[in-house]
Amino acid sequence: MDDQNKNLVLTTVLSFLVILGWFVAGPKLFPQWFPDPAAVEIAADQPLAAPEAAAVLAAPVTSTEPLPEAPRLTIDTPMLTGSISLLGGRLDDLSLKTFKDTLEPDSANVRLLSPVGQTTPYYAVFGWAPGAGLTADDVPGAKSEWKLASGSTLSVGQPVSLKWENAKGMTFVRNISVDENFMFTVSDRVENNGSAAASLYNYGIIARHGLPSLQNIYVVHEGLVRRTDGSLEEIKYKKVAGLPQVDAESAQAEVKQASTDGWIGFTDHYWMTTLIPEQGKPYTSVVKYVAGADIYQAEVREPLVTLAPGESTETSTQLFAGAKVWQTIGEYENDPGVVAQLFGAKIDPARPQIKGFIDSIDWGWFYFLTKPIFQILHLLHALIGNMGLAIIGLTFFLKLLVLPLAYKSYVSMARMKELQPEIEALKERVGEDKQKLQKEMMQLYKEKKVNPAAGCLPIFIQIPIFFSLYKVIFVTLELRQAPFFGWLKDLSAPDTSSLFNLFGALPWDAPVHGTLLATIFIGALPILLGISMWLQQKLNPAPADPVQQQIFAWMPWVFMFMLGGFASGLVVYWITNNTITFTQQYLIMRSHGHKPDIFGNIKSGFKKKPAVAKK
Repeated sequence: MDDQNKNLVLTTVLSFLVILGWFVAGPKLFPQWFPDPAAVEIAADQPLAAPEAAAVLAAPVTSTEPLPEAPRLTIDTPMLTGSISLLGGRLDDLSLKTFKDTLEPDSANVRLLSPVGQTTPYYAVFGWAPGAGLTADDVPGAKSEWKLASGSTLSVGQPVSLKWENAKGMTFVRNISVDENFMFTVSDRVENNGSAAASLYNYGIIARHGLPSLQNIYVVHEGLVRRTDGSLEEIKYKKVAGLPQVDAESAQAEVKQASTDGWIGFTDHYWMTTLIPEQGKPYTSVVKYVAGADIYQAEVREPLVTLAPGESTETSTQLFAGAKVWQTIGEYENDPGVVAQLFGAKIDPARPQIKGFIDSIDWGWFYFLTKPIFQILHLLHALIGNMGLAIIGLTFFLKLLVLPLAYKSYVSMARMKELQPEIEALKERVGEDKQKLQKEMMQLYKEKKVNPAAGCLPIFIQIPIFFSLYKVIFVTLELRQAPFFGWLKDLSAPDTSSLFNLFGALPWDAPVHGTLLATIFIGALPILLGISMWLQQKLNPAPADPVQQQIFAWMPWVFMFMLGGFASGLVVYWITNNTITFTQQYLIMRSHGHKPDIFGNIKSGFKKKPAVAKK
């Protein structure tokens, strides 16, 4: 193997090691850049202060048995439709009006919450847990039936009020309101009109029966997400199910105390349910798994209060139940971000801030790139009105951003081409003395002011940008079912066209994505990607070394099939990026007096190579 082959292999290995090292060693070297998605502090073996110690044991465990019929209140807003059961006052029936399961015209709305008794029960329930002076029958819990005090349909600007009384003279009132998007506000008030003091605390629970159907995409977190006093956690379902057992009923839990801010809930690929207690006040958050019933729970518990006769208390909890729309979640956080503010976004001083709520979207390890990239993409989409064109516009923006460094790199590559005759002459002169060859080559590079490693810089710059854009396209809801042109109806999904039916010309369906046939019979976009990479190669003659020739000859077509199953939005980016890179390199080479012989290089690739005579 000659030096050129060794250098090629070494560069490939080093590039792989750099990427691997970034993911493996990065979280240890730069923990502030790499929030650990699996970092779960196991606190169940620590002594818990009241009401937490009792709460783990005494908080209501939801049942898997179908509940008795109870009156329901209708939910009807511009974004949501569903109902609230007066049994427990639970929100267990909720669909998203503006989001469909598929692109089919008759597709049903996305169903977010479902009651017990259906296939995948998923709901939120609020109540009170007893302390000193009270029993479970003295407080409204998950199975207590509330009475309607006022209102009939929950809608924007039209709250409903529920009422429940016990035999000890205590009155419980619950007011539920909803905004124009996905945020419910549940306010609970209790008045002690009895003759004895009573202790109790308020709670909110999101319960999910069984493991949901997961996308299982490694770049998308699906499971529990929690923020506690500025610390963000992403906990997968299998880790929740692996928490330490804390009681005899097989409940497994992990408890954390918060003093200022936070929230907790479950996140899917595009949807989320999250409990947000009153910010700026202490509370307890609990992650729980009830193994016997196979129920995952996210809980918020307020501090224990003691009410003397004649006293009252009130608490309020918000419930986000809906789609992870970036702009909407940013408005709830009341911090639109630097890039958005540059384009005119404002902070509303009247809106309470939910700190870190935008991080409920899984931005990944490269969040410092992913966040601004998505904000720019979102703003371009708002200006252009087409997400595919916005991706193309974003590609131009990113290429312009790194143009100075790319220009230096391409100039260095052009100079390396100019030095090739001198390097070949140098090799002939020094013969087999490799040490002398390396020394004189370095001296030549120094004299001509050429950096042989500069050609790698655009690749290393593009790696984190590519990963960040990959994350944006897979994770953010705004690309879900976003159309481009023609047959491209969903930029978050692979290209639906296929060679199998000649891109729709033949009267049979294309293979289903994920099958072997779909991998072989790729669509139009991956083919365009392969062609763009191949044309970019033809700016320069093929390497003289046969091994390098084979590697470069196969690379575009290998990538074509590798990226064939990727989101079409990502392939649009890659085609645009290749086209811009081709143009940049061509113009820079022309500016240095070297006109690329593209057609000549293409023809030489099809010429039959002369047979090598055997010695």
